[in-house]
Amino acid sequence: MLAITCPNCGERNSNEFRYGGDASIVRPSHEDPSEEAWFRYVYIRDNPKGPHREYWQHVGGCRGWLIIERNTSNHVVLGVRRAGECR
Repeated sequence: MLAITCPNCGERNSNEFRYGGDASIVRPSHEDPSEEAWFRYVYIRDNPKGPHREYWQHVGGCRGWLIIERNTSNHVVLGVRRAGECR
């Protein structure tokens, strides 16, 4: 079981959360006409081993969006914060 400590609801089972994607990817500007930039943003993803920042939503609780730093090698959660607090 992966336990995630929601800043609003406390420690919960990961079944209450939905994975929302890589939190380190920066969306291109709407004014950026580069097809390559948009292609990379939509389709190209790394599969890192080790610490990684991810978006998760607490769908079974407060419904808040979180940024979770998780070690992808052993699924240890290294940190959790609200998505709006910092980038």
